[in-house]
Amino acid sequence: MKESKYEIIIYWSKEDNSFIAEVPELAGCMADGNSYMEALQNVQVVISEWIETALSVGRTIPEPKGKLMYA
Repeated sequence: MKESKYEIIIYWSKEDNSFIAEVPELAGCMADGNSYMEALQNVQVVISEWIETALSVGRTIPEPKGKLMYA
C-alpha cells in the first residue's frame, strides 16, 4: 500500500471506546481501531478505497495540502 500524504487526525473517542482516525481533506474518510496504530493502519486502507471509489465514479481527487513551514 502506498503511503498517504494526507493529514490524518487520530483521537480517542470515549463514546466509541476506540481510537478514531479522520482524513479532513477526503470527505467522510475515517476509520477506527482498538489502538492508535490499528486506527492508523485501518485509515490507510480506507484512504486507498476512498481514492479508488472516487476515480471509478469520475470524481476529482484533492491534492494533499500539507503544512506550510516558515523559518
